[in-house]
Amino acid sequence: MARRRREQLTMDLTPLIDVVFLLLIFFLVTSVFKKEEVALLLQLPKTEQGQGSNEKKIEEITIELTDSEVAFNGKKTSMEELSGSLEGSKPETLINLRVDGDVKYDRLVKVLDLLSSKKLENISLITNKERK
Repeated sequence: MARRRREQLTMDLTPLIDVVFLLLIFFLVTSVFKKEEVALLLQLPKTEQGQGSNEKKIEEITIELTDSEVAFNGKKTSMEELSGSLEGSKPETLINLRVDGDVKYDRLVKVLDLLSSKKLENISLITNKERK
């Protein structure tokens, strides 16, 4: 009687590698990349030149303004609530002001007056750089 030679069983790794790559692609596509917290859809004015802020980290507040809405640090609010939210802010606090290009000037002046009344004068107007 002849002995049958037993075939050695090996595991095929190709399907395992396929599944690992599919999972990797799935998590890359579905992960949320943190963006700036913005509450309002704004059409920011464009500038040809501008400079970024390279200062040391200080407290920052972001105010977004459209013709009908205002947002404080990524959350919609009203002008009265905005005034309350600014209470207790230090004078050196950086105010990032994102204003829609269609906002009427008097509405912007109201926000600037409010900031001035709270002694917050470290204001940065956020724009988009115009591409040539």
